[in-house]
Amino acid sequence: MCGRFGFFELIYFIEKLRQLELPFLEAPEFRYTASYNIAPETDIVILLGENGKHTLRQAQWGMIPHWARELPKVRPINARAESLAVKPYFRNMLHRHHCIIPASGFYEWKRVSGSKKQPYFIHRSDNTPMAFAGLWDIWRSSESNTQPVVSFTIITTEANNTMKPIHDRMPVILEPEHWKEWLEAGTPDATKLLVPSGDDKLDIYPVSTKVNSPRHTSRDCTEPVEEEGL
Repeated sequence: MCGRFGFFELIYFIEKLRQLELPFLEAPEFRYTASYNIAPETDIVILLGENGKHTLRQAQWGMIPHWARELPKVRPINARAESLAVKPYFRNMLHRHHCIIPASGFYEWKRVSGSKKQPYFIHRSDNTPMAFAGLWDIWRSSESNTQPVVSFTIITTEANNTMKPIHDRMPVILEPEHWKEWLEAGTPDATKLLVPSGDDKLDIYPVSTKVNSPRHTSRDCTEPVEEEGL
């Protein structure tokens, strides 16, 4: 599962896109605010792929499928890689609407004693931005005066050996050389990318329980602390 993450490295992400010669446009309404603690239903930055074009824009975290007659109460923030092809929420997007979600790292919680849970920050060991694999869609209300809503979900897979002591799931983290391949939704082999990252790709350390509240979005959310109970 991935229920909270941070993104505060837009400049470095854009530079990486240029290094990869991955052209993109910025949507007219594109805005960016660095956040160290992004919660579901937040409008955040994604790189959307559609018909060979790539657009950097904001989208809401929590999938709203285009076929919904009204805004659903359940808006999945994660989609299991193993069941994308059969879940009604996702199967229509699997070969149509791919996106990547830039992240500086994500959070996961481990039970340490009783009901206490220790949060951890997981980031790339080379200290470069991550790119989660995702699916997106656009929902339009039947009311003419309502703006369309672009939304997305993060694809998860089984945990690698680095993550397993913390959680049994993790987001699919795409290596830079696979970003373009994933964005091309019609590529038959793109789903082969939906696997755990290498065990040597991630670093993990405990952080403050401040991150438990989505109201805390500042840099101290990612600062290391001593692990409770040790």
